[in-house]
Amino acid sequence: MMGADKGRALLWHGIFLFLLGLLTGLTTGLMNNPRMGLSSHLEGVMNGLFLLALGLVWGRLRLSARWLTALFWLALYGTYVNWASTLAAAIFGTGRMTPIAGAGHHAAAWQENLVDAGLYSLSVAMLAVCVIALVGLRPGADAPR
Repeated sequence: MMGADKGRALLWHGIFLFLLGLLTGLTTGLMNNPRMGLSSHLEGVMNGLFLLALGLVWGRLRLSARWLTALFWLALYGTYVNWASTLAAAIFGTGRMTPIAGAGHHAAAWQENLVDAGLYSLSVAMLAVCVIALVGLRPGADAPR
């Protein structure tokens, strides 16, 4: 996928994840933990907006093709897993990793572990996304070599 195509793909995924966030908001009352459902709704909306922003600056990033590819896939992984992990936490009623929104909620060990793995892994992915994007947008990166 060429650079402009990845930027456009990020815009598409941003709108799609925004839509998933809106749909999640409509169903929070059906979840085991509606407060965590609200968190999932917000994660979908905010991560969709993040992908839109990343898609809009995509053409300004000064990175090698390898780093752009890593950035693209890490951003998609991190944003979708953020929404999905908080949604799973709302449905399962987990609380170990979300002491505020999950207060008083406990689920089976495998459910807690699944949500924990998602939250840990997306945190690493999104930190990497921010660092890579900052390097790609560093001052002077546009200057001819």
